[in-house]
Amino acid sequence: MLKCLFVAASLLMVERNGVELSIDGDPEAIDPGRSVFLTVTVKSSQDMKVLPPDLRGRVRGFSVAEDFEDEPFTDKDGRIVQTVNWKLVPEPCAEEYKIAPFVVKASPRMLSSRADDGAYSFIAGPVRFGQPPPREPVTGEMEVNPKKDLPPLSWRLVGQLTAALAAVVAVAYALLFGIRYISRRVREHLMSPIERAWVELDRLLKKGLPGRGRYKDFYVELTMVVRRYVQRKYGIRAPHMTTDEFLRECGEDETRVVDTASLRRFLENADMVKFAGVEATPQMADEATDSARDYLKADSAEVVK
Repeated sequence: MLKCLFVAASLLMVERNGVELSIDGDPEAIDPGRSVFLTVTVKSSQDMKVLPPDLRGRVRGFSVAEDFEDEPFTDKDGRIVQTVNWKLVPEPCAEEYKIAPFVVKASPRMLSSRADDGAYSFIAGPVRFGQPPPREPVTGEMEVNPKKDLPPLSWRLVGQLTAALAAVVAVAYALLFGIRYISRRVREHLMSPIERAWVELDRLLKKGLPGRGRYKDFYVELTMVVRRYVQRKYGIRAPHMTTDEFLRECGEDETRVVDTASLRRFLENADMVKFAGVEATPQMADEATDSARDYLKADSAEVVK
């Protein structure tokens, strides 16, 4: 069943011979994508017989989709009210949209002769509707110019962007650090044993471990600089040996290590701090550094000769 749910506008109001006819509808201007709902209301006195108009053959630019008549009733003025509801579907590209003039048939209820039947009928209309707005001309260009739908700026969005930027910076820094580390390791791998020992000793001194009271860590790393130098230079696995094992290995073939006695003193003094609990001092750390440096210089100079 058709339900008229619209804000009606008065399209036609006619009163003749005691008969009042009105047509209300929505919309007044035609939209080809929307149906038109009409309400035809006829009010007449009790002694008049009125037939509501039939619009089926009178519409132009429409097709009738549905119609139904409400139950007649008597209003507070004693008049009979008849209502017919219509649903019209606009036809695309119609030249005009209107309801052509139509006949409202009316006659007295008590007639002595049928000759006067229809004597009170009259013609009403027409009803014209506004034309749809003109379509935009076809230019061949895009009918819709899409725009970027940016989300509204908010603190949450700012936080998300900041976190994303921080993550990108962290990843970039990690990649840069990894590349620099690998490049440094490759360069050091291509160095001679003495060149690599000088680089490692310089890196250790820049840490400033004695100045922070970390003497044990300093002596461990300092002896590892010397042990790794001996391993690379003479093939002795010094970093994986105890001091006694290392010196015993060197004593078996003294031609491989120059000045074994000074090397023994350096390692044994370091072991006193590393394992015997001797409290080191800045002066002792400087002397140990000088001993390591003197040994490396003496050994590399002897090889050059």
